[in-house]
Amino acid sequence: MAIFKDRRDAGRKLAQKLSAYANRSDVIALALPRGGVPVAYEVALALNAPLDIFTVRKLGLPGHEELAMGAIASGGARVINQDVVRTFSIPQGVVEAVAKQELKELERRERAFRGDREMREIHDRTAILIDDGLATGASMQAALMGLRARDPARIVVAVPTAPLETCEAFQQLVDEMICTTTPEPFYGVGQWYEDFSQVTDEQAQALLEQASQQILHE
Repeated sequence: MAIFKDRRDAGRKLAQKLSAYANRSDVIALALPRGGVPVAYEVALALNAPLDIFTVRKLGLPGHEELAMGAIASGGARVINQDVVRTFSIPQGVVEAVAKQELKELERRERAFRGDREMREIHDRTAILIDDGLATGASMQAALMGLRARDPARIVVAVPTAPLETCEAFQQLVDEMICTTTPEPFYGVGQWYEDFSQVTDEQAQALLEQASQQILHE
């Protein structure tokens, strides 16, 4: 049974859990595109916080792309799932080839979403990393690695839905972990949305543009 009407609805509900961060000049909302953008847009509006993207790309196993052997994130961070690499005896050259290919897509998305705008300053700020949900959390782990390289004062991960064990695992990795719902059994992120249709580049770009015009703390 769905919990959220769509990602915007999920973002509004998530924002209620983040009210302590409203109207603070040190806070920035960071969306994992593309699914995290509509969620983070509503959070940014509610908190009156600037919105930017933090791009992550999964490194899929060739021939079984849904299986992540790692991930890369904005700023050059890379996480490799050594268990998957060992289990499938993946040569280092294959990992590098996939990483190179995904880096091109990561850079394309950054240009598509942000245009000529520089990434907002994160140093010494409270960064709230937002996605539409977590399953294993591999992409979010890569995002955390990339984000830490930019030296924020505090890292908050906030998602509308995730398995309880994933939320508990992330509590050890960040300053604060917010999960609006932790349904069991979990099945998958999309299970808890009435509308989980794919967010297009154009939709994400439009929301980022709207946020830059509507939010006061720039």
